[in-house]
Amino acid sequence: MFSYCADPKTLEGLMWLSCYITTAKHMSFYVSFLVVMGLISLAAPLAMAFGFAGAIAARSSIRVFRLIGKGYLAMIRGIPDIVFFLFIPIALDQAFEFLRHKVLCSDVTEPIRQGNDFVVCAAAKLPLSTASEWVHDMYGFLLALLAFGFVFGAFTGNVLSGAMTAVPKTQLETGEAFGFSPRQIFRRILLKQMWVYALPGLSNLWMILIKATPLLFLLGIEDIVYWAKELGGIKTGVYEYKACHLHLFQIHLPHHYH
Repeated sequence: MFSYCADPKTLEGLMWLSCYITTAKHMSFYVSFLVVMGLISLAAPLAMAFGFAGAIAARSSIRVFRLIGKGYLAMIRGIPDIVFFLFIPIALDQAFEFLRHKVLCSDVTEPIRQGNDFVVCAAAKLPLSTASEWVHDMYGFLLALLAFGFVFGAFTGNVLSGAMTAVPKTQLETGEAFGFSPRQIFRRILLKQMWVYALPGLSNLWMILIKATPLLFLLGIEDIVYWAKELGGIKTGVYEYKACHLHLFQIHLPHHYH
């Protein structure tokens, strides 16, 4: 990155360190950190939206909505996360391409499903082969975001549903005695009281969400763990950089190890 890094033999101290931490792999590591932080920042509110919708649906008086909500909240808990992180992006990608194929290539009569292959016309591909690299990266990021939001939305919904149940029924009955409608009871009493019981569980889910970010590698996104592994597995490179590390290591060794 710096001009003086061209000749490693002349580097010492902070100059050597500045060259070492600005290599191409280190810069990719820094970018991956921003990508993961961006994903977490967007996945958390998306998971909250999915979870809130699932919790409300599970308490709905309409049977169909109640079954859908309870099924969504219960389904994720019994299946490993890795299955959904592999299934959801593939399913969404094929669903988007299927719809585009039906609209853009309606004159094509060949079936889309051909054995184990999923074949759509070139115009229906997402993203297009002519698209820039950043478009491909952004598309993969959006699929990963939806996967994280859907999976952790179910866990969030379970927390919110339990928090709603934990609100004392006497408070809800008091609202009814004052003539509040069901919507007013939910908005003015239940929704405000539930957060006392939901915040501890949501904080735990936040930590689990951070720990789950290495699953991004399954979706083709180079995350922090991937680049940390690459940096830790470097076996080749400029020997002068390694020699400096070796010298510093030998200084701290006991005398009988030299």
